Amino acid sequence: MPRPIEADGKRFGDWEMDLIVDNNGNAILTMIERSTNYLLMAKLKEGKKAMPLAKTVWRLLLPYKGEKLKTITTDNGSEFAAHEWITDKIGVPVFFTDAYSSWQKGAVENTNKLVRQYIPKGMDISSVTDKRISSIQAKINRRPREKLNFSTPKEEFFKVYS
Repeated sequence: MPRPIEADGKRFGDWEMDLIVDNNGNAILTMIERSTNYLLMAKLKEGKKAMPLAKTVWRLLLPYKGEKLKTITTDNGSEFAAHEWITDKIGVPVFFTDAYSSWQKGAVENTNKLVRQYIPKGMDISSVTDKRISSIQAKINRRPREKLNFSTPKEEFFKVYS
């Protein structure tokens, strides 16, 4: 089911999620709040398995659970099969893009390109430490954006959660 029209990138609380994967099945979950471009990311210790991924989504979004959390949009990959568990635990609906329509979750796709500046294609993700992932997340969240009138995702996100 496509996400609602209100989740147009202007309203706070609409998230997109995706994976960055390597050739060995290792993966990093990336999540973007659309209106601020705030990034959350975590290495998936069990790769693309649906339930461990769902539990990671829950862990990342739990501090923000509540009325400000509106939607999550992702693609139709089998790694997102535990979407009902996410909806049940966090209380937020998960929506899916149309097949072969990655542009429908463009915020996370564009952010993944930024992450790839630090973790290039072909790099073994198992060699990337959690500390390095946190560092990359912090750097991207401190990068000013024209979309935000040259404010940073971190500044804009925490105007809502202050």
